[in-house]
Amino acid sequence: MNVQASPTGVSTSAGAASAGARPSKGRAERGTDRRVRFGLPEPVWLLVIQQLDVTVVIVALFACLIVNGEPLTLDYALLAAAAAVVFGRFVPPPDVRKALLLGRPPPLFTLRLLVQWGAVVGVLLLVGFALKISDVYARSVLLTWFAVTPLALVVSQRLQLAIARSISEHGLLQSRFVIVGVNSVGLELARRLQAKAFLGFFDFRSAERIGASWPEVRLAGDCASIAGFVREHGVHSVYIALPIANAPRIKTLLAELRDTTASVYFIPDVFAFDLIQARIVDLNGLPALAICDTPLHGTSAFSKRLTDITLSSVALVVLAPVMIAIAVLIRATSRGPVIFRQRRYGLDGEQIIVYKFRTMTVTEDGPQVPQATRQDPRITRIGRLLRRTSLDELPQLVNVLQGTMSLVGPRPHAVAHNEMFRKVISGYMVRHKVRPGITGWAQVHGLRGETDTVEKMERRVHYDLDYLQNWSLGLDLRILARTVRVIVSGTNAH
Repeated sequence: MNVQASPTGVSTSAGAASAGARPSKGRAERGTDRRVRFGLPEPVWLLVIQQLDVTVVIVALFACLIVNGEPLTLDYALLAAAAAVVFGRFVPPPDVRKALLLGRPPPLFTLRLLVQWGAVVGVLLLVGFALKISDVYARSVLLTWFAVTPLALVVSQRLQLAIARSISEHGLLQSRFVIVGVNSVGLELARRLQAKAFLGFFDFRSAERIGASWPEVRLAGDCASIAGFVREHGVHSVYIALPIANAPRIKTLLAELRDTTASVYFIPDVFAFDLIQARIVDLNGLPALAICDTPLHGTSAFSKRLTDITLSSVALVVLAPVMIAIAVLIRATSRGPVIFRQRRYGLDGEQIIVYKFRTMTVTEDGPQVPQATRQDPRITRIGRLLRRTSLDELPQLVNVLQGTMSLVGPRPHAVAHNEMFRKVISGYMVRHKVRPGITGWAQVHGLRGETDTVEKMERRVHYDLDYLQNWSLGLDLRILARTVRVIVSGTNAH
């Protein structure tokens, strides 16, 4: 039935709206605290196998007790409970749907799992030392547990994928569903969901109009007949992928679907925006779509910071003789300080002081800072070598330890350059959603040295934003490895 053509349906909806326009005082007050619950539209069996990892952690602990001949005491039971809680906080359940879509586990999932388990172990050890209860547990049990569990988790997640693949082949992964809206969002949704259970598209446009733009689309009917189709074919879920500008039609559609038992989901057209780490967030019970956000939340922030502290500490110890030798050479060959300090923008656009070995006869940090050029007369003899090999950046390892910089991230620019480029390059300041880095995605693509044109800086910013969109710990390690090759070649450094 088409509600738009039904006076009874329209008047009923209007009457309900009119009646709801003057609620009682108590009802109005209760309405201000309405909340939207967050959850996943997943079958129960899928949610169960996604919790297998927590069971593996607990079973691995009990198995280590048996192997080491230790009794199961209340202390170990409490340790198992604490491990389950911390594990649930630091290790998200595997994305089985994504793995099925790819046909394999996500890239670098083993490395990511090892880092996440390392974070869990770190938290447990920290709590144990803080409460002075670490002596209660046998070291042989803990060491065996810490070593065996990540291997068991890798096996567990591969087993989960195998189980999900087997069940999905029998058509149980996704209940029967239809999609309202023949557009890029609807087609992308159909691609990502299980195709066997997809019964077709619905749209307000005619089949002729749709066929001209989307000839490959299978149209199950128009929106006027969707309620009958849902009832007749036992459709479990209806996904509405219409633009939000179609709100009146969406309300009419929802009124029709209230006469069915189907679950209804609205899919916003997020592809209309230039997304930076898009995700759904809970604002005290109210859902919001983060359009532009930092990739570093929770475990991601912890793992990146832990990597920065560990690698920069090791690098400072190993490179200390080299840094001392460079300092002596700078002092012996030119006048001025050994360390050059310059104001730059850091995380969230806050000004920071960045350290470098002085490579010029000047230490400019004013409202105008001329960039170094290939034959710049301000560069000293030792400075030219330091800049070509990027050894002048070594003092920034101290910045990393301080927390003002990271080993990998968008390169920080002088404040004067920031103020100039932020006005002419769209999205320039978004690169400050993470800490600036000693090296970055742009630098390993050859974008080092002078940026004397807006076009060159735009290319840098393009790679910086691409880094934010696709950040992972594995990407950071790839950039560090490629940085070594770039330094050896000396490309674009002056």
